[in-house]
Amino acid sequence: MDNKALYRQFCAEEKDMPLFIKDWWLDAVCCDWDVVLVKKGDRIAGAWPYKVEKKMNVTLLRDQVLTPYWGPYVAYPHDLKHSKRDNFQHETITALLEQLPKVQYMYVSLFPGLKQVGLFKDNGLEVNTRQTFIMPLEERIDNVFDKLHEDYRRNVRKAEAELEIEDEPALLKDLWEYQKATLDGKDVRMHFSLEQLQSAFDACKQHDCTALWVARKGGEVQAILWHLWDDKHAYYLVGSKNPASKNNRAMTALIWHAITESKLRDKLSFDFEGSMDPGVEKFFRNFGGNRELYLVIQKNTSLLWKLKSLLR
Repeated sequence: MDNKALYRQFCAEEKDMPLFIKDWWLDAVCCDWDVVLVKKGDRIAGAWPYKVEKKMNVTLLRDQVLTPYWGPYVAYPHDLKHSKRDNFQHETITALLEQLPKVQYMYVSLFPGLKQVGLFKDNGLEVNTRQTFIMPLEERIDNVFDKLHEDYRRNVRKAEAELEIEDEPALLKDLWEYQKATLDGKDVRMHFSLEQLQSAFDACKQHDCTALWVARKGGEVQAILWHLWDDKHAYYLVGSKNPASKNNRAMTALIWHAITESKLRDKLSFDFEGSMDPGVEKFFRNFGGNRELYLVIQKNTSLLWKLKSLLR
């Protein structure tokens, strides 16, 4: 079997595999992807899926649409001592990096928790950080609720009396239109098409790992949130308020609903996919989750692509 076929088999067997690097997710968001593998004996110890693109005669390896994190995945042996995990991770990722195709431009957002800064710098990559907020869900839901800002707790209680929240997959187009209207109002370009959103959503529906939560008041849609999950973690990927709605509690209520649903599904955490936008950052921060930094590795050896970046 080639690497891609081996990886598909690996994804089917590896329960800890994050959603955003599963083979079926990659099929949905970037169909012509590939993968490099590291094997220890007869088992796969690490994998790094990627997609090489060519734009303006420049070779690129970069983040894919609707995919907040990807990059290397390390499968630790079950009997590996905790004290040896860092060395195992370092060796595995080094071996994966050596196999990646050489490109002129690279920009990859890695999963939270991966902290091998020195490794990437030693391989000629720049390392920056971005942030998200992650709500741990090991505690009782009452304790999680207590972490919310008091205004949010009040809004959630009021929303319970005035809003109805249901899973309505048919309203995915409405979510896209609400999001586009919101970004247009900020003069920000929409970074995914309706077709791309539908493809990713359909793949998640097929694998029973998503819900499209819709908040209604008197039958009128107030806000929509796309919630998805893998075996361990849950994620808020896209959400938007109806531009015609004046209800300021709907998004807070939807996020809290997604958190409670994640808890019911025994997920370990809820990831807000935190934004660097100050307004969004404050909104997420007030839910009381942990601020988590994640690495972004990059390089740019193309003068043409450097000029393009300056002209944005």
